[in-house]
Parts: sequence; C-alpha cells; structure tokens
Amino acid sequence: MSFKKKSGFINRKPEAESAYESAVESEQVLDQVQPSQAVSECEPEVQIRASDSDLATLRNELERVQAQAKEYLEGWQRSQAEFLNYKKRIERDQEMQRNLAVGSAVKRYLPVADDLERALANVPENIQGSNWVGGINLIYQKMKNALEADGVMPLGACGEAFDPNLHEAISQEPSVEYQSGQIVDVLQKGYIIGDKVLRPAVVRVAQ
Repeated sequence: MSFKKKSGFINRKPEAESAYESAVESEQVLDQVQPSQAVSECEPEVQIRASDSDLATLRNELERVQAQAKEYLEGWQRSQAEFLNYKKRIERDQEMQRNLAVGSAVKRYLPVADDLERALANVPENIQGSNWVGGINLIYQKMKNALEADGVMPLGACGEAFDPNLHEAISQEPSVEYQSGQIVDVLQKGYIIGDKVLRPAVVRVAQ
C-alpha cells in the first residue's frame, strides 16, 4: 500500500512543468505558420495609370469646357457693353429732353436779363452807388444764379475766337488790341444749355 502511494506521487507532474510544456507547444505551432500567411493582410498598393486614350479624352473635354467658358464670358461682356450703351443713350435722351424743356421756358426770360444788364451798364452818375442800384444788381445776380442752376451758361466774351455755331457777327472792324477773328465787342450776350444754343451771341469781330 505504501509503494502504490509513493508510485502515484512520483507519476504526478508539477504544475510549473505543465505550463512550460504548453508554452513550448505554442512556440512550435507559431513556427509552423508560413510567412505568407502572417502578412496576408498587408496587400501591396495598386497603382492605376490612365491610358493614352483616357488622357486624350480628358484633354479634349477640358478644351471643350474652356472654349465654352470663354464663349460665355465674351457673351456676358457683350451684354454688359450693350447695356451700358443703352443706359448712356437713355440718359443722353433724358438730358436732351430736359434741356429742351428748360430752354423753352428760359428763352422767354432772356430779354429781361438783357434789360437788367443794359440798365446796370447805363446807371446815371447821380445815383451810382445808391441802394436802389444795389437792389437792381442783386436782382440781376439772382437771375444769373438761377440760369446757371438750370445749366444755362452765357456765350460771347471779348477776346474769344469767333465761332459761327455760337456767335452771330454783324461787322468786322480793324483792331489794335485783338487779333483777326477775335471778338472785339459783344452787343447781345448769347446763352447755351448743354449742347443746344438757346441764342447766339451778337458780336463784332476783328479783321
């Protein structure tokens, strides 16, 4: 009985020895794994190269899109230019209509301006510097300012070159002070609004 107990005790493997044998078996299993199986998940990167026909197709498509974009841009630029020209034409027509309306009304008051100018140019000596003359001059200045505010500007001044489109010459006179073709005297002031002459200036011209 004692021998059996001793024999049974000798045949039992210690736990440390069993653990060591399990580790050795695991290493042997890992050694049997093929290298190809270990790196099977790491696939090489695939490089895709476009063919010449694909590149030609893309190049043609790019050229087509660029040409279309250029056509659209040129069309937009033409439309912008046409719109600006139309806007300018409308503004010019409106300005002309306004000048015609203002000019038609102002022409009736130009003789009044002429009378005020003549009155101030021929003030008697005994009343020069008086309040009455100052009042007349103030009225004339207000009228001039009102005309200028409406775009009505005077024409004709001594020394200017004679222009048949702006001036009406009634005589030519020899002059030492002025050169030939220059205005030597303004008999009646002219007026213009924009490009429209309301009344030409009546002048004398140097020979």
